[in-house]
Amino acid sequence: MSVQAIRELRSAKVAEARAIISAAGDRALTADETAKFDSLKAEIQSLEAAEARAQFMAEAERRAPGTPVSGEHGSALESRVSVLSVIRSMVEGRALSGAEAEMHAELERRHGAAKHGGVLVPMSAFERRATTTATAPELVGTAHMADQFIGPLRNSLLVRTLGVRTLSGLTGNVSIPKAGTGLSVGWVAEGAALPESDMTFDAITLSPKTVGGITEMSRQLILQSAPDIEALVRDDLSFAIAAAVDTAIISGTGLAGQPQGIIGRAGVQTAAMPADWDDILAIEQQLAGVNVVPSGWFTSPAALSALRGTLKAATSGSDYLATSSAIGELPVASSNAAPAGVAILGDWSQVLLGQWGAVELLVNPFAETPYRRGGVLVRAMASVDVGVRHEQAFVVAGP
Repeated sequence: MSVQAIRELRSAKVAEARAIISAAGDRALTADETAKFDSLKAEIQSLEAAEARAQFMAEAERRAPGTPVSGEHGSALESRVSVLSVIRSMVEGRALSGAEAEMHAELERRHGAAKHGGVLVPMSAFERRATTTATAPELVGTAHMADQFIGPLRNSLLVRTLGVRTLSGLTGNVSIPKAGTGLSVGWVAEGAALPESDMTFDAITLSPKTVGGITEMSRQLILQSAPDIEALVRDDLSFAIAAAVDTAIISGTGLAGQPQGIIGRAGVQTAAMPADWDDILAIEQQLAGVNVVPSGWFTSPAALSALRGTLKAATSGSDYLATSSAIGELPVASSNAAPAGVAILGDWSQVLLGQWGAVELLVNPFAETPYRRGGVLVRAMASVDVGVRHEQAFVVAGP
């Protein structure tokens, strides 16, 4: 019997015992009432002992050392992990089993124990995306990418379409060497000395910064087993942290535990928001001047709409500065993660998104407000950081 089932049965027995006391009021209990109360008391004590044993076994099984998994076996194991099964086991108070238990034990072996009794889930469990549709507006589906961690809505556009590099499975701080100034060359006359120079080097340091979110789910939804429900739960949980990560890549402040984003980063080029075709060409030329081939634009929906309504030239048959998928001849992704009136052009492969460990899930079925509605709170947390290999590979256009 699961811990949750034991608790529910114990609560029912306690309610029966309380009803006997309430019915007696100020008078002494009758012989039958006393016998019934003593019987319930023994059952409650027995259930409390059973609950303690079940909790001990669940904790022991959860912390049992796992067998290292890697290669094809590891990938196959990750592919069988069900986020919904993990949440359901926590709601019901039972130990993990199957692929979820093996994967959790392996992730604890790699990255250490989860905090506060949470369960570790591989980030790949959030990468499998499905398109869901429903009549309720809050359940309108979004196409998601199958090969990226930050999946739903805004982040998927940035990561796949523009090519941000993802470094997963990191442990400890990471230092990536970076070339600074290079070798100097020059023409010399016969017998003259060549110019001397020293190469300098720099480094990009990534350190884990924690991002997380809490979402409420109904108990009935979690108990469902349909594949579409699994996809819906994954999307809901990944979105709990996706928006924050996406915003950090673009405009993270570098303060209060946030990564430093592209906007405001030292060394990034700047320009005015393009108002005509010449402005767009001038921004492209800024990157060409430092030997950067841009991979695409990133801007807000409002800024993209303004560019889509502006003609290249005031002549018949002129094209607009932008379409829904491109600004000029380069692809564009739009998201509310970009501040209003800002557009960024650059080589997005220069952005590094570091990921440490796994996503940690923790369920709270006893939070007061959701409990009254029969719901549970699910918390998802992950550790990431953002780095840029060459800051001059970006032009931030805006006010």
